[in-house]
Amino acid sequence: MSMNKSELVDAIAAKTGMTKVAAKEAMNACFTAITEELNKGQKVTLIGFGTFNVVERKARTAKNPQTGEKVKVPAKKVAKFKPATNLIVAKKAARKKK
Repeated sequence: MSMNKSELVDAIAAKTGMTKVAAKEAMNACFTAITEELNKGQKVTLIGFGTFNVVERKARTAKNPQTGEKVKVPAKKVAKFKPATNLIVAKKAARKKK
């Protein structure tokens, strides 16, 4: 099961007592702040949750699966997320309950 943005807003509002509008504004502000720092090339660490950072992917040659033709993929910077240890442990514990 997955959670979409509106469901996340509902959960934030329920847990904090905020209105849905205020929860959505807070969540969007958080996402904007993280995005702005990543665009500057900075790392964002949320202790107990994880770390967002920007990594450089090297240029490479890939294969088009439909035609088999080789395609050059240029180097680019991408956002990466590394979950905190306690988030990984919680995920593993949730899997064991199933």
